[in-house]
Amino acid sequence: MEINNDQSQLDINLIHRFLSEESTWAKGIPLEKVKQSIAHSLCFGGYENGQQIAFARVVSDFATFAYLMDVFVLKEHRGRGLSRQLMAAIKAHPELQGLRRFLLASSDARGLYQKFGFQALGKPEVMMEINVPDIYQHRSN
Repeated sequence: MEINNDQSQLDINLIHRFLSEESTWAKGIPLEKVKQSIAHSLCFGGYENGQQIAFARVVSDFATFAYLMDVFVLKEHRGRGLSRQLMAAIKAHPELQGLRRFLLASSDARGLYQKFGFQALGKPEVMMEINVPDIYQHRSN
């Protein structure tokens, strides 16, 4: 799989379709929200034979903090180690080195992320959040 950060190569419709229909975290997300999120993120596209098959994005200040999100490999391409390849590219990216905190949320791929140094929050009692899990189900967003 070829991985790059060229946003002009991203298949926005494929990303939107996956996030809005197949993901558990962004069901119903509008296309405009996907476009906006991509425009303000460091994106990683994974490609085979010129077709996008994987995606991830990182929101960061590139100095102290990053948040990894929207990571996926299309279902028909899973089981071949491509998610590990994608994670290796993300962790090796020059702008994501030396960060004090790199976060993500995952309910089903924790074992993968642990292989790349992610672990449960060291002090969950100091972390806070505003979480609106069904926000895209409300059409005014």
